Order: sequence, then C-alpha cells, then structure tokens
Amino acid sequence: MEFLAKGLLSVARQPRLINNLSQTFRALSITPRLLQQQKQSLVKNAALANKNDKVSEVEQKECQDVFNKVNTQLAERKEGRLFAIVHLCGKQFKVTAGDIILVEGYWPPTIGDEIRLEKVLLAGAKDFTLIGRPLLPQGLVNIKATIIEKTLTHTKTHFKKKRRKQFMRINFQRSPNTMIRINTIEVERKVDDPAQVISEPRIF
Repeated sequence: MEFLAKGLLSVARQPRLINNLSQTFRALSITPRLLQQQKQSLVKNAALANKNDKVSEVEQKECQDVFNKVNTQLAERKEGRLFAIVHLCGKQFKVTAGDIILVEGYWPPTIGDEIRLEKVLLAGAKDFTLIGRPLLPQGLVNIKATIIEKTLTHTKTHFKKKRRKQFMRINFQRSPNTMIRINTIEVERKVDDPAQVISEPRIF
C-alpha cells in the first residue's frame, strides 16, 4: 500500500505526465466520432456537388432559351421601340430614338457633327432588357446622335450684399449648352456572341 501511495504521489507531482495521459485518452475516445463526422461531411459534399451540377445545367438551358428568344426578336425586328441609358459628360440620360437632350457645360463637338454614344449602361425593349456591368460590351448597342445646337444658358444673376459694410456685388453668368438629337438605337449583333476586344477608349 505504501508503494502505491508513493507512486501516486510521484505521478501527482508531474502535471505534464497527467496532461499527456488525459490527451491520449481524449484522442482515443474522439477518433471514432471524428471519422464518422468526416464520412458524413464527404457524403454531404458529394450530394451538394451533384445537386449543383444539375442546377447549373438547368440554369444554362434556361439562359440559352432566353438568348434564343431575344435573338429571334432582334432578327425579325419585333423588339419594338428600343430605349437606352447612356453615360455622357458625367451624367446619365435615358434616351430613345428622336429624343433631344441638353448637355450642360463645355463640350468639344460642333454643330452638325454626327457622333456615336458608346458608354451604354442599359438597353431595353418591350420584352427584354440588357444590363451592363457597368457598361454593355462595346459594339453590342449602336447609338447615333447629331449635334443640333450650341448655345448659352439664360443669364443667371449672383447678388451679394453685406449690411452696414458698404459691400454690394452683382455678377452675371451664362454657361455653354449643347443640344443633341438621338437618331437611332440599334442592337448590332446577337446577344450571346462573344464580346469584341477593342483597345480604343470609349469617348462619348
């Protein structure tokens, strides 16, 4: 009995040994559970992968059906009146064929110039809408416009006065304006065709 008591005391004085023993016992008791959990997770992952493959195939088929409908409408000219949202001089304009928009501030094109608006954020028709991220691919939508007038705004008066300080200022301001007529909006190619790589920067 004394021998056993001395052995227990020597073990109690060595905490590292006790910790190592407890860790080994825990590992032995946990390993079957870990193996079961790993097997279950592998089975779940395989089922999810199969489900995702089926879902992706269904989504691809639906997308292709939508593309085909849009392309047939464009080929038969049954899309109706097209509209677009363009980015021009730091602002966004919703335009259709025949619209006249007013661009404020200085802008280089002169009267009579025909330009192509290339920064198209969105284009749509009666049954479909093409949304860019943030711009539509270059060459997909062709928007032609003409500069019809370059004028100045009406005179704006800036009046400043400070009471009892003999201070009064009157300033007049007129800023340049450009009027643009949208001639045509056309979808040039099929929607699901690969985008053309064009190195030139988009100007207007």
